[in-house]
Amino acid sequence: MAPLPKAELVQSSRQLYRYLLRCCQQLPEESIRQHYRHAVRQSFKVHADEDDPERIQQIIKRAIEDADWVMNKYKKQK
Repeated sequence: MAPLPKAELVQSSRQLYRYLLRCCQQLPEESIRQHYRHAVRQSFKVHADEDDPERIQQIIKRAIEDADWVMNKYKKQK
C-alpha cells in the first residue's frame, strides 16, 4: 500500500521530493511533520550529487517504501 496515490508515477528526484513533502502534510502533528520534512530535505542534500540512474531509482524505491512505513505507523496510532 502506497502512502499517497500515484506513488508508482514517481520517476525523478524532483517528483519524489514533492511526493514526500505531500506525505508529510498528512501526518497528524506539526512537530512530526516538521521532523520528517527536515529529514526529507537532509536526505536530498546528501544525495544531490548522485548521477547514476540505477542508483537514483533504488533511492526512489526505498524512499517510497520508507514513506509507506511512516504513514502506516502514524495511521495505527490514531
